[in-house]
Amino acid sequence: MIYLDSAATTFQKPDTVERAVSEALRTMSSPGRGGYACAMRAAEKLYECRERAAALFNVSDVERVAVTFNATHGLNIAIRSLVRPGDRVVISGYEHNSVLRPLHAVGADITVADSPVFDYEAAILAFDRLIERNTRCVVINHVSNVFGFELPVYEVSELCRARGVPLIVDASQSAGVLKVDAGELGADFIAMPGHKGLYGPQGTGLLIASDKAAPILYGGSGSDSRNPDMPAYLPDKLEAGTHNMPGVAGLCAGMGFVQSKTPERIAAHETALARSMAEELSKLRGVHVFSAPGFVHQTGVLSFELDAMSSEEAGEKLGEMGFAVRAGLHCSPLAHRSVGTIKRGTVRASVSAFNSKTEIAAFAEAVERIARGV
Repeated sequence: MIYLDSAATTFQKPDTVERAVSEALRTMSSPGRGGYACAMRAAEKLYECRERAAALFNVSDVERVAVTFNATHGLNIAIRSLVRPGDRVVISGYEHNSVLRPLHAVGADITVADSPVFDYEAAILAFDRLIERNTRCVVINHVSNVFGFELPVYEVSELCRARGVPLIVDASQSAGVLKVDAGELGADFIAMPGHKGLYGPQGTGLLIASDKAAPILYGGSGSDSRNPDMPAYLPDKLEAGTHNMPGVAGLCAGMGFVQSKTPERIAAHETALARSMAEELSKLRGVHVFSAPGFVHQTGVLSFELDAMSSEEAGEKLGEMGFAVRAGLHCSPLAHRSVGTIKRGTVRASVSAFNSKTEIAAFAEAVERIARGV
């Protein structure tokens, strides 16, 4: 199998991640629940994970790094911490359902900053027009999970600071690949999964949180146990229950892999592969590729359509041929609405540090065969 669905999960992991998970199962119990050896090893690994994240994302206070189940968990914490029914919230036209559904559930007044795909300047202007002082918060994803479009998070953060509006950043597709600088962003919340660009196991994530964070789960924290409420301080107030220590250890190892490779080198590798894929697929009759001119402001995520069949059918055929891709709406109907692909969806191919030029060439050949009906 040639795996091209890393925007969902990086299936291929570094060997260090597997070893770290196995070691945690053998040597760690629950952090903060005892002074014996395996509990202390767990506490030390948990703190190491926070330290590694703080270094990778320029977080000044390690305690701001909370461990979550995934980015969706973190985004729910962020949104429910800031937004109340009727609050005006400005979002991009490329948000995932992990943003749209919590906002809808809260009863927010959602305003979409619409802009054409891959038009970076238009995205800035759209937010500039809509962010007002009565805006409760702004939510923006760093990279579209459908089109690989890098949105102007740093420029939007400047607009938010100038107008005193809180900011939530969804770094699901950028953490480990692009610069995610918490100090420069100044966001109240930055949510990210562990299982994508950080090469950790599924069921892991991180939330870089401010003091505005409020818990959505309640229970044991291993601290302040006489208090009937959750502890008032980070990260304890966001981490109810026993930690997933095999996941934390694997995530810590995954971030170590990213640090050793560097996000810049990983991004260069992924972008080169996706650019090559776009060039090859663009040559094919009956194939429509969504890519940025010069591949500027686009990452290793590429969507395309085939005239001859639906996206789902094309995805199934590619699966039968040994290629793992994602087809349909990718849990992001808003992004498809923005680009005009809401009726048919797209086929999405997304790469990681483990893909090669040979695999991209084989994939382009497979798409050609499907397009020709062979």
